[in-house]
Amino acid sequence: MLITKKFEYKPLERCEGPHGRRYIVGEGRPLPSVTTILGKMKDLTHIKAWQERVGVQEAERIKVEAGNIGHSMHTNLENHILGLPMKGTLLSQTLAKVIIKHGLGKVDEVWGSEVMLYSTGLYAGTTDLVGVHDGTPAIMDYKNSIKEKKKEWIEDYFMQLGAYALAHNEMFGTDIQKGVVMIATRDAHYQEFIVEGDEFIHYQKMWADKVCAYYEKYGFDK
Repeated sequence: MLITKKFEYKPLERCEGPHGRRYIVGEGRPLPSVTTILGKMKDLTHIKAWQERVGVQEAERIKVEAGNIGHSMHTNLENHILGLPMKGTLLSQTLAKVIIKHGLGKVDEVWGSEVMLYSTGLYAGTTDLVGVHDGTPAIMDYKNSIKEKKKEWIEDYFMQLGAYALAHNEMFGTDIQKGVVMIATRDAHYQEFIVEGDEFIHYQKMWADKVCAYYEKYGFDK
């Protein structure tokens, strides 16, 4: 796929610490990542119940395995966009191919892959893909899952897309009002969820509430 260099996307320094992932933006304090804010403000009741059900060690094993598969899948998708060969496990390549076939085929223009974005003084993060999806500018993220998702289960994904769109609009004067989640399941099925218009604005407002709640709880030092 060809990248249309519509905007100058610059890398940010990223660091991990006891309070989660941070991004260094200019000379200011490190900004919490979008995923850190969502994780800190998440209701963990069902996750704790699952850990108790399967056992702490097994839960950690599953978490690490899922993280490794997801990272490898993302690398293969980025390589595809850059014209590089795939690598890693057969599963990660298969998952990437599912998204390439069913998801990226609808992408008319790629503006950037693994784009680092920030909202001044508030948060930062990396979105998987920015470009034009089915004729409309959009923020796009790839996900992998053991089983198919229901829309009501993945509101965090939609808030994540809303956060990146707000940051992109702030940084580059765009008006992106569409988010696309592309999911490949372990049995090679594809799911796609699109939020746009008033629904997208709704999730952006939900994200803004999360940011406010995060800073009310943790202040600007964590």
